Amino acid sequence: MNLGPVDSSQVPRFAGLATFARLPRLDQVERADVAVVGVPFDTGVSYRPGARFGPAAVREASRLLRPYHPGLDVSPFERVQVVDAGDIAANPFDIGAAIESIEGAADSIDAKLVAIGGDHTIALPLLRSVARKHGPVALLHFDAHLDTWDTYFGAEYTHGTPFRRAVEEGLLDTEAVSHVGIRGPLYGKKDLEDDRRLGFGILTAADVLRRGLDEVIDVLRQRIGDRPLYVSVDIDVLDPAHAPGTGTPEAGGLTSRELLEILRGLAGCDLVGADVVEVAPAYDHAEITSVAASHVAYDLVSLLALQEKA
Repeated sequence: MNLGPVDSSQVPRFAGLATFARLPRLDQVERADVAVVGVPFDTGVSYRPGARFGPAAVREASRLLRPYHPGLDVSPFERVQVVDAGDIAANPFDIGAAIESIEGAADSIDAKLVAIGGDHTIALPLLRSVARKHGPVALLHFDAHLDTWDTYFGAEYTHGTPFRRAVEEGLLDTEAVSHVGIRGPLYGKKDLEDDRRLGFGILTAADVLRRGLDEVIDVLRQRIGDRPLYVSVDIDVLDPAHAPGTGTPEAGGLTSRELLEILRGLAGCDLVGADVVEVAPAYDHAEITSVAASHVAYDLVSLLALQEKA
């Protein structure tokens, strides 16, 4: 039997320590199949800071999550052992040292990870860890921004550069890398040309609106195929109406409903890891952003559980 969440009929949801979905801690179980881990690091941001407080906010917002997912017809915490692995401590003054420690900590957790950031810099060390286990992986990247820039103020490692570095390091299968939700002004047309040269396909926020969810899901699944898949979700893929609490908001984004439905359309894909990043609670209102992020993380956990044998 798996150890599940705290029983809300015995302990009210607003009481007790906040682990993700009120799940047991890693040190409370003998094994873990899926681990939710916080990465409270935001030294790589280029505009509004504060995503270092994202993991705590998402855990608080996750108190209302329940153990059965009707959209995927799975009880993830019953099917597999899911735990909260706490936070990865990363140097807030040295990006290189932080990347190294995040990578090492990810390697040390013997479970499939759903990481909660933190800024998007953390995707690079997480991808390094995943690629070491699975080889180059397909990437599905939900974001308002490309995050394939080369440098910013001369810095190679920021929240706007992780996927260029990942391509350069051979972590990604460049025949199966996609952005979803891209929108807003760019520095120039060269940004798109560089991104295309790296192998990325783009489904903009407008594409999601005009082409519809079923077609978008079909396009993504065809591109992913049967490859091991990593999903990276920058919460700013959502419109600021659905996620105001983030560092670089852009008008015209996805709704939380659209994002969750696309994720559910990935059922059956070989998901090997994921992250949800850029929740900055200081800019949030009524926990809108952290609630959305908690549901995104729950859907990712549920997808991981669904692919395991019951």
